[in-house]
Amino acid sequence: MDIFLFGLPAFLSLLAAITWIWTLYTKASNAKTVTVSPKKNSQGLQSNPNIKPLAAFNWETTEPQKFRPFKPIYYITMALRSTTPSELIIIDQNYQSRLRDRQVVMEKHKNHTLGCMPYGVEAVQEVYTYLLGEYLPTRYPTLFTRDEKSFRNSVTGATLPLLPPEDPITALRSLGQTVEDDMFFLRETPEGHQCIAFVCCCPSGFDPAAKIGKLLVDIHQPVPSYEKIGPSMERYFSRLEVGKGASRVNWSVTTNSELFNISTNHVHEGDKVEENMDIDIEKAWVRMELQTLTRMPKTRAILFSFKTYLYPVKDMKAEGLGPELADAIEGLKSGNAPGMWIYKGGVRWGKSVCEYLRS
Repeated sequence: MDIFLFGLPAFLSLLAAITWIWTLYTKASNAKTVTVSPKKNSQGLQSNPNIKPLAAFNWETTEPQKFRPFKPIYYITMALRSTTPSELIIIDQNYQSRLRDRQVVMEKHKNHTLGCMPYGVEAVQEVYTYLLGEYLPTRYPTLFTRDEKSFRNSVTGATLPLLPPEDPITALRSLGQTVEDDMFFLRETPEGHQCIAFVCCCPSGFDPAAKIGKLLVDIHQPVPSYEKIGPSMERYFSRLEVGKGASRVNWSVTTNSELFNISTNHVHEGDKVEENMDIDIEKAWVRMELQTLTRMPKTRAILFSFKTYLYPVKDMKAEGLGPELADAIEGLKSGNAPGMWIYKGGVRWGKSVCEYLRS
């Protein structure tokens, strides 16, 4: 349309309006972008909304959790429950003594407690950075602090570098003397998930060093009826998302309180076994593992960690759980994995312990 049809005054007014609008647009385009910084806590750490701080936590007065997962018939299942990132590391009044024990075990059994393949170096360093640089100071600010270069443990007095050591064994040892959870690092391969690194001070009836480099199916080869859950485990591990962990509780009975035990807690095919032994009930314990699965965001490695709990069998009876535990022990013979009765050692201590629990 020809602009002269409007007349000159109208045209000048329109031109002025366009000029004014263009000026406003130019100012807006040239304005500086304001970035809102993420909130930081008292240590200068960026807040992670997925990790809930325990601001008034006192480890010395925090009793260990009590798990009582006993059922009259044993079924081998994954029995996983969803967890939050806050539940990754659990600390209680055993923390200091357990760390002392772990340092002794790692020094005495170096070849059995620490290991890493070339594939595992990056995953170990990622977990080291996450736990020392973010998780522990955020979750337990009364115990752990950090600055730009260092991580400090107020319970042990230890100071560790925030930058992960180039040597993965050094990094694993530092993790082993900072938390009491044992850790296995897994990567996915076309054949299945493979163990690529570990720090383990509380093995129960197996040698951790014998597991490195192996696939899940080979790691669990001695476990009766594992084939019933093996494929499901592989699929679950493959689907595990970052920020959505899972946990389960595993239990057994032992006739000693040794946390580091690579040989006597399980019975394998071909072992000579003394059946129906007369057990010293003072030395009988229910041993449980709180096992946790976590996907790391950078390497996509899976962290399989577990914290070991020991409860005297006498305490179970005192709680009124004697018959329930006895039924669960005898229930190892039935269900979908009857081989568990022998594998967990029930053939040795089962009769004596059950008689005590029902007396």
